[in-house]
Amino acid sequence: MEINIFVLPFLQIIIAFGLINVWILRFSMATKYRGAGAKNMQEEFSAYGLPVWFMYIVGFLKLAISLVMILGLFSANILALFGLPALAILAILMLGAIGMHIKVRDSFVKSIPAILMLSMTVLGLYLSGNF
Repeated sequence: MEINIFVLPFLQIIIAFGLINVWILRFSMATKYRGAGAKNMQEEFSAYGLPVWFMYIVGFLKLAISLVMILGLFSANILALFGLPALAILAILMLGAIGMHIKVRDSFVKSIPAILMLSMTVLGLYLSGNF
């Protein structure tokens, strides 16, 4: 058996539940990874100089990506149709997140979740043959 059979679904689960954790469960909570000392998602986007409407667009995209990752566990067709665009969008968003941490001069530690998510996204693209 190929390793992809186990690794790709594992990445899908980690990516999906990581996004759900940040954008639903911890949306209004302070965490040690929030940029510029923000206490919630809205404060974080504001600290980056980004409008509230942009936060909702990013949140929608990330939750849609998590849905694609979860549904892709049960349907190869969904993953085949939407996996590449979902992971490509997520990679762009993670590059933006890393850029925002750099912009506000956050410590490296605050960028670790975005770096890990970007790494998993690139690995997922590679394993799925889309990279």
